[in-house]
Amino acid sequence: MRQHCDEVETQLKLTEDASRSLLEQAESLRYERQQVETQKSIVLFFLDRFTLNEDDIEAITSREISLVPRFFSAMHKTERIQSECRVLMSGEDGPTKTGLDVMATTFSYLEQGYDKIHRWLAFEFRQIGMESQLEVTSVMREAIRRLSERPELLSDTLTFLAEARQSTLLALFLDALTRGGSSGLPRPIELHAHDPIRYVGDMLAWVHQAIAAECECLESLFGLSGQARMVGAVRTFNGSDEEWANSQCTQSSVRVLQAVRAQESSIVSYKVANLLQYYMLTMQRTIGDQSLLSQTLQEITGAQGRALHRIPLDLDDPSVSPPHSIIDHAQRLREMMQVYDSSLLSEGSSDPSEASVGFRSILDVMVDPTVTMCAAAAEEKARLRPRWDRAVFVLNCLGYLENVLEPFSFTEDKRQAIRAMIEERVRLLEDAHYERLLKDASLGNATHTLKTRDPATPLARLPATAPDALAHALSQFSRWLSTPDVIASPRLFPLSSALLAGQVHRGALRRLVHAYGALCDAVRAESARGKYVAGSVVLGRERPFGQVELLRQIVGLEDEL
Repeated sequence: MRQHCDEVETQLKLTEDASRSLLEQAESLRYERQQVETQKSIVLFFLDRFTLNEDDIEAITSREISLVPRFFSAMHKTERIQSECRVLMSGEDGPTKTGLDVMATTFSYLEQGYDKIHRWLAFEFRQIGMESQLEVTSVMREAIRRLSERPELLSDTLTFLAEARQSTLLALFLDALTRGGSSGLPRPIELHAHDPIRYVGDMLAWVHQAIAAECECLESLFGLSGQARMVGAVRTFNGSDEEWANSQCTQSSVRVLQAVRAQESSIVSYKVANLLQYYMLTMQRTIGDQSLLSQTLQEITGAQGRALHRIPLDLDDPSVSPPHSIIDHAQRLREMMQVYDSSLLSEGSSDPSEASVGFRSILDVMVDPTVTMCAAAAEEKARLRPRWDRAVFVLNCLGYLENVLEPFSFTEDKRQAIRAMIEERVRLLEDAHYERLLKDASLGNATHTLKTRDPATPLARLPATAPDALAHALSQFSRWLSTPDVIASPRLFPLSSALLAGQVHRGALRRLVHAYGALCDAVRAESARGKYVAGSVVLGRERPFGQVELLRQIVGLEDEL
């Protein structure tokens, strides 16, 4: 019995040992199964997190699926995958092959998605660009927001919109100028071309309204409409808004400049200048001061400001008297000074300095631009008509202004300033008149040679001062001394001030006498050294016979001996 029990016990131990091995193997298999299930879950989670499903791939790549919420959802998922994968690859172990594969795949899909957005926007912008008003949809805003990640594609897309809007706005602007509204109202702007203020104002108002509408559409397109902006603050864009705003620059600037140049009334010109200044500042706050339209308005405003300093002179009028515009302007100034002077008398003011200070700003505004106008107009006419005497014209204008100011004591400072200008102009006119007298008297070449020659070269060897040439020049000079030009020069007859004419002529004659004396002294000096043959004969052949005192008597300067 015991033997059987031992055998059974032995069998039980063997069975227990065999079962323990099976249990351990089963436990090992169960653990491995759990590991596989965990890895499977991780792989499935990874695939779901870092890969696109078929629907997402189709939404991005298919041409049949437009930019619908499904497409933007797939794009968002692709961007998220790429962003998270980039974070995982920045760990200590560095990038893995799987990570690189995921990055390459998502990058390819993203580029296809951006290309799809680019094509869609280009098509839509071509269509809506031809419409009179832009209509921005939520899909467009989302597409622009997505495409902003690719600035080169966004810029290319906006180029299509800019080109279309340029053509459309230009056509609308020309219609407003020439045709007016579809029902006849508002009337064409060109109908008011005779009224420069309304003409310029209507054009700039239309341009401003159109640009403001375009800016509102762009704000909506770029998602800026919800952002707060202080009243009067300058709008900021990426520059695309100004591209099609520039389409009106040429047409508007040409017409405005025509209106400016055709305007002769200073009051109307001033009103137009203020109008241009207002719209220039408005446009700078709307589309920035660096845009072509703002810069064009700034140039036109400057041109209009210069128009206020412009005197229209008749190119075919040989007169050098002050023009009617200067006379009318001076008459208004005289009336203002008379009123101011009478007010001083009624107030009993006796201090000239106080009276001068009270009217100084008016004189600065009324007189200084007039002086500038005279000089600028004279230069312009002299450039087109070289034979016209601009120096005499400017002196006549300055003299006229001085005469207008002279009766009033409170204009002393301004009269002194004008007198200084007159003296400077007289000096310049005297220089020119002296050169003219040298030429008319046939002494120009000899005098110039005497001033510029090499002292080592004898005068007899120089063409202008050789004995024969000098004798001929002195013969011509003697004949000139017998002409009426010695007493009074015809060029100075148009000068309104006989005193100035005499001053200029006497100054030029004085310098002529000095030049003749220097020439005679040089010839005599070289003749004494034997370097000039028969110098005394050449000088004494005809009047004034080499005698400076006699020349002074001939030209009427004997009182200066």
